Amino acid sequence: MKRITVFCGSSVGEQEIFKSQTILLGETLAKQGIDIVYGGANVGLMGALADAALSAGGKVIGILPNFLKSKEIAHLHLTELIIVDSMHERKLKMNELCDGVIALPGGFGTLEELFEMITWAQLGLHTKPIALLNINGFYDPLLMMLQTMVDNGLLKEINRKMLLTSDTIDDLLLQMKNYTAPTVTKWITSAKV
Repeated sequence: MKRITVFCGSSVGEQEIFKSQTILLGETLAKQGIDIVYGGANVGLMGALADAALSAGGKVIGILPNFLKSKEIAHLHLTELIIVDSMHERKLKMNELCDGVIALPGGFGTLEELFEMITWAQLGLHTKPIALLNINGFYDPLLMMLQTMVDNGLLKEINRKMLLTSDTIDDLLLQMKNYTAPTVTKWITSAKV
């Protein structure tokens, strides 16, 4: 993997471990020579990630919609800052530039980005590893919900396993490097009338 897209909060959250693990991820990726693609902001966990990677000698590419740049949250010291027209174009560009995805704690935006990428993988539009860094059990309720979907026949177990999860960075990166996408993709049929 040469580039990983990281989705994370534009706030730092209430737990100091969210920020410290985000910083450690930025440093770890930089030391391993893996470039970071992220949302381009200088605030919250996003800013902490970028600053940590840059301080450790890494390369960081930000993808920021124009309307957010005008709110003065653009990180101006990145390796590259790409300005796009829309949130959808942002996700397309982040997908285009990366070899895998990691989601850290975040809010609606982080979940929306994560689920779009995993949905694209389920549909066979890409075969990249998608992963959650489950810092301090942050994603435990989400993982329970995914199991509920499987238990109720709304999500195949093989597709559930596409979402890699760990509470440690090294283990998560190892899982991503060893990931092989399932050969069974989601198939769609029209409803019978």
